[in-house]
Amino acid sequence: MSDVLRAGPATSPGAGEIFQILRDGQARTKAELAALTGLARSTVALRIDALLASGLLQAAGEAVSTGGRPPARVAFNARAGVVLAVDLGATHATVAVADLAGVILESHTRGIDIADGPERLLDEILADGSALLHRDTAQDLPLLGVGIGVPGPVEHSSGRPTNPPIMPGWDRFDVPGYVQRTFDVPVLVDNDVNILALGEHATTWPHVDDLVFVKVSTGIGAGIIAGGALQRGAQGSAGDMGHVQVPRSATSNRERGDERDLEALASGSALARSLREAGLDAKGPGDVIDLVRAGDPVAIEATRQAGRDVGEVLATVVNLLNPSIIVLGGSIARAGEHLLAGVREVVYRRSIPLATQHLSIVQSQAGDRAAVLGAAIMVAHEVLSPASVDRHLAARSR
Repeated sequence: MSDVLRAGPATSPGAGEIFQILRDGQARTKAELAALTGLARSTVALRIDALLASGLLQAAGEAVSTGGRPPARVAFNARAGVVLAVDLGATHATVAVADLAGVILESHTRGIDIADGPERLLDEILADGSALLHRDTAQDLPLLGVGIGVPGPVEHSSGRPTNPPIMPGWDRFDVPGYVQRTFDVPVLVDNDVNILALGEHATTWPHVDDLVFVKVSTGIGAGIIAGGALQRGAQGSAGDMGHVQVPRSATSNRERGDERDLEALASGSALARSLREAGLDAKGPGDVIDLVRAGDPVAIEATRQAGRDVGEVLATVVNLLNPSIIVLGGSIARAGEHLLAGVREVVYRRSIPLATQHLSIVQSQAGDRAAVLGAAIMVAHEVLSPASVDRHLAARSR
């Protein structure tokens, strides 16, 4: 069953669409599904039977009888298979096994150096994944896909990192092809901010259709969810806030002619550099966080100004996209309220009132597992899509 979701043309049109109704986890009868879809009960029954036989649905008891035999209910079987989810950062890698509803079953985190290159790191990650798949919680469940988030731009259609600034040796590397030497399943690769946005949306804001997740760490980027769906743009580069030139405002301490982009002004690396210039011992973003948490006034003000610079760019995003929620994540955002305060100060002042009257700007609540959860959700959306389910059923019927 490892590659069944990719095989052949669909011969059961409509089964995949019916399956989408049941992915919310609510059990329903065939009569209820017929009423929801407008299809004949006999047609629904055939498609539900095929989904039950495939394992994607399971029996879920009986509904209350209105006379005669109680009707049987069916529900999504989240344990019909598992997905492997990977969060690859500059200095860490987390690998997790999740069921098809995005529940993390097992996980493992190791320290890495992204500059070690793709082959060595992917071999380590795949070994960790294989070990997790053989544990009791995942053993004997088929692997249906692999999702990987990386700290750099990705051409989503090919899964290849493209000119990633902190990933030497990874440019145009065929990550899906390399992973498929070990696991012959669909492999999806995206940048880390997009999968963070998916994870945050699923865990904290599932009923919000328009959300922007901003990661402020070693670099800066955004994941955009609009109309309930992640927006990647034409080539996958949507959300690259870090390379936007920051407008100079009256509150800015920058000199005229300063054309640095947001990442050069407000990222963790940029903050460390500016604090070193101010005479503080700040070799990297981790030192910035330590100084802020220790209450150093220079570090706090620098972080607050970084928030203002992020806010200058986000104000344009708010006017353009009109999100309901802006979520700030990443190591610098977790250092305290100072970055958040700077962002709020500028966004609410610079954006039009209609766009901000119900806008919330908050810190991330999803925690350390947001990225692997987002990677798992990305794969589940793909392998459980209507077209994929219909191909799955077609392959079984041959």
